[in-house]
Amino acid sequence: MATLPFFKYQGTGNDFTMIDNRESIFDSSNTKLITHLCDRKFGVGSDGLILLNRHPTHDFEMIYFNADATRSSCGNGARCAVHLAHHLNMISNEARFIMEGDEYVAFVEDEHIRIRMVDVSEVQDFPEGHLLNTGTRHFVRTVEGLSEYDVVSEGRILRYDPRFQPVGANINFAEVNEGAIHMRIYEKGVENETLSSGTGVTAVALALAYAQDVPSPVEVHTRGGTLRVSFVRSGPASFTQVYMAGPAEMVFQGTVFV
Repeated sequence: MATLPFFKYQGTGNDFTMIDNRESIFDSSNTKLITHLCDRKFGVGSDGLILLNRHPTHDFEMIYFNADATRSSCGNGARCAVHLAHHLNMISNEARFIMEGDEYVAFVEDEHIRIRMVDVSEVQDFPEGHLLNTGTRHFVRTVEGLSEYDVVSEGRILRYDPRFQPVGANINFAEVNEGAIHMRIYEKGVENETLSSGTGVTAVALALAYAQDVPSPVEVHTRGGTLRVSFVRSGPASFTQVYMAGPAEMVFQGTVFV
């Protein structure tokens, strides 16, 4: 039986099984192994799996798999990937990396990682909220009574809404209470509520800037912690210089039998 070295990370409650794959030790086509490693009963347990691969022109390429082995972009995972790259001496305090074909720039700032996210050039209006792509598609809906809101049931309905098919969307529920922004999220690929989402927090910040003229910078409180988003509004529904910042923590490392 072979062994596979891994790192366990969390970023505001999103947790990841992470593998230094610069020597191609992991077969990314093995979806059964990916779902097994993410399984909280039989594997390491995590919201997703991240590979750090070599890249010919950038510091690394980050490959992210949801717990169901589907690929996506991941903001919290990206901060953790930068932290791991720094730990492995792949970078100093700045990184340029590729994720799902997009270039990202990140900065290590004490215990926080700040990442320049993709520009957003469109926000789609729906009766219930707004759809936008911050690296992956997010639907943002404002609600009242967020702490007691049935995120799983309502999120699942919207996640499979025919209007968002065939790829679906992550479903974010946001509440502005006395100037403080709180959000909860139902994530596709995990098919459940998670404690946080970096791309989701970014989507909430930009959707509120679009719909309610909320100014930059924005602090968004998730169940797993607080993230900070800054941006430049370049048009009615377009945003550039989008940065998302927050903590990333190595929880433990080890080997797993595969």
